[in-house]
Amino acid sequence: MSENIKMEISAFLEKLSEQEELYPYVYNRPSFDKDKDIVYYSGPYWDEQEVTAIIQNVLKGKWLASGESVHKFEVQFSKKFNHSKSLMVNSGSSANLILIGALKKYYGWQDGDEIIVSVAGFPTTISPILQHNLKPVFVDISWDDLNWDLRQVADKIGPKTKAIFSSPVLGNPYNIDTVLDICKQNGLLFVSDNCDSLGSKWNGKYLTDYSVASSCSFYPAHHITTGEGGMVSSNEPEIIRIARSMAWWGRDCYCVGKANTFPNGTCGNRFDFWLDGYDSVVDHKYIFSNIGYNLKPLDLQGAVGLIQLEKFAEIHRKRREHKLRIQKILENAIQGLHVVSELPNAETSWFGTPIICETKELKTKLVKHLEVNRIQTRNYFAGNILLHPAYRELDDFKKYPQANQVLEKVFFLGCSPAYTEGVFEHISNVVNSFER
Repeated sequence: MSENIKMEISAFLEKLSEQEELYPYVYNRPSFDKDKDIVYYSGPYWDEQEVTAIIQNVLKGKWLASGESVHKFEVQFSKKFNHSKSLMVNSGSSANLILIGALKKYYGWQDGDEIIVSVAGFPTTISPILQHNLKPVFVDISWDDLNWDLRQVADKIGPKTKAIFSSPVLGNPYNIDTVLDICKQNGLLFVSDNCDSLGSKWNGKYLTDYSVASSCSFYPAHHITTGEGGMVSSNEPEIIRIARSMAWWGRDCYCVGKANTFPNGTCGNRFDFWLDGYDSVVDHKYIFSNIGYNLKPLDLQGAVGLIQLEKFAEIHRKRREHKLRIQKILENAIQGLHVVSELPNAETSWFGTPIICETKELKTKLVKHLEVNRIQTRNYFAGNILLHPAYRELDDFKKYPQANQVLEKVFFLGCSPAYTEGVFEHISNVVNSFER
């Protein structure tokens, strides 16, 4: 890199540090103006390291699309979270799409086979099941932790059930042992939608240690972020090979990183008679073995991901601490609400602070009070997914009475690792000024 470019980057970063409005979503800055600043429910926990990585990757990177930085991130992510292999894609939603598709092919699932899911949550846990011609089977929730009612899970198993697709609410584990026993007794796979749960543990092990494969999201609200992005991980390399093919146009070639520049590829046999019925040499990079998509991330996202991994221990610690601080503020100031806590065997890497109100009126009034005072709130996502037009025909929403109350009584606040003392002071003052 030329000295002029280095000087320009340095000047840009200096300006960035002096003018906070250039970096509005990041709270790790010295001040919080209680009269104008917004308490975002989450956002990137970045500093000049991520900005520098983006600029350097664009200026010096060998490939703008998925390349060496993404490959290094996949390797380091796998190492950090105990996976054999991982594949980075362009979003957590795409990760779920590819995850279900790869599992269906690897295990030979048939159209119409069933996967058990919670009826309340985010739609992209459900959509990939439908998009791969499988059937979601729904379970109502429990008010103890807002996760699925474990008493109902076993009752939903039928002759076509193939897997249980787990998505703990805001990263908070339910009793994982119970569901693992159900899977073992019935020959089912345990699969993790880990988009909200990166770093959460049960009995000292990551939740994904228990699953055959998992997804993760790097959306700005999540634990670590690359702007957008997602990951599919597994200890079965063939699942990731299939996932990579589906995410890369469906091609058969599995070269990654520097291997893409090898004249003969990873297999050492790039140019060969790859097509049955075609008696001539073909480049393996243009052999397609799956119906696929183009879901690759940018290489600069991999560069950011590598830096975010280095901060993960700090992010995990702060999310846990900040959730407890906000919980204490709320429960000490307002009667009629309950903040969900973790089970004794859990170590939750909280995505947010889940709040259950006794009445619809309390939730409506409290949310309005917080929002007016520039403290962002969020619903427990879709609530009962069957209430929404796109999913209404899948089942009768009336069969899930607990989930039907979610939109009326549940919301969550953030617990971002970027919150400062000024943020907590503002939250405390606003909460303590609330009048029922």
